[in-house]
Amino acid sequence: MAELAPTPRTRVKRLPQRGSYDREVLNAILDEGFLCHVAFLYEGQARVIPTIYARGGDFLYLHGARANRMLNAMIEPGHDACLSVTHVDALVLARSAFHHSVNYRSAVVYGQAEEVTDPDEKREALRLLVEQVMAGRSKDVRGPNAAELKQTLVVKLPIAEASAKIRAHGVVDDEADMGLGCWAGLLPIQTRYGPPVRDPALAEEIPLPGYLDGYSRAPR
Repeated sequence: MAELAPTPRTRVKRLPQRGSYDREVLNAILDEGFLCHVAFLYEGQARVIPTIYARGGDFLYLHGARANRMLNAMIEPGHDACLSVTHVDALVLARSAFHHSVNYRSAVVYGQAEEVTDPDEKREALRLLVEQVMAGRSKDVRGPNAAELKQTLVVKLPIAEASAKIRAHGVVDDEADMGLGCWAGLLPIQTRYGPPVRDPALAEEIPLPGYLDGYSRAPR
């Protein structure tokens, strides 16, 4: 499906020109990140929790302990969750305080999650979670054993009711403020990763993996 149909929950009302329902746009935003915030209901109270996610096709996967309250609330029938991912790209410094802004790319997904019970899908979801954080890593490490799989709850949320919102342009000032004598423009924001730090217990002969050499975050 190239584009999702907007719903009352996903339709962008404030500055609708910034909204997008294109699957490629949504997937690009989701694939670039690995940390999301999930809003859900627990014992009648609204809660928001940060957690790691992974995209596999048309689903987002999350995992945690069997007793994880967020995941169990998400799979409770009739309890839709809301998952959001945001990338902040620049500070927009205008001539007036009113027009200061931020350039960003965000995605919001609503829906009813379900537990992943198929053993093969569960293993694949856990592999994707490792890959979402560090592409190439799952080939190096031991996968979960039977006991670890039993202790882990994996849920999936369909990317069926979702939208993106993006601001990707410069300063917008009132004509009357254009002559003010203060600096205006963009301050780009970049995420940088430092050099890898070896585990002190790591054998000297084990080399640094290629995917960590000069690592920078990029879409999968």
